[in-house]
Amino acid sequence: MTQEIVIGIFTDAIWLAFKLCAPMLIAALLIGLTIAILQAATQVQEQTMTFAPKAIGVTLALLALAPWMINQIIDFMNSMFERIANVGF
Repeated sequence: MTQEIVIGIFTDAIWLAFKLCAPMLIAALLIGLTIAILQAATQVQEQTMTFAPKAIGVTLALLALAPWMINQIIDFMNSMFERIANVGF
């Protein structure tokens, strides 16, 4: 196994992690920004108002994108098994 192969595997794994985390992070960011703007406009500074909508939004994003996420993981693992088979001893 050469250094290029190992770096390629790590690069693919990191990009997969970014792709899988991005939808939930974007959902939390947009919900948090919306609530922050509403709190600034109404001058209601309640800390618990931000947690529940973010938790619900992230959960809904996770539920909606779970099949896509599972397919991405399956594709990554299939490519890993192909790489293992191609290494040869």
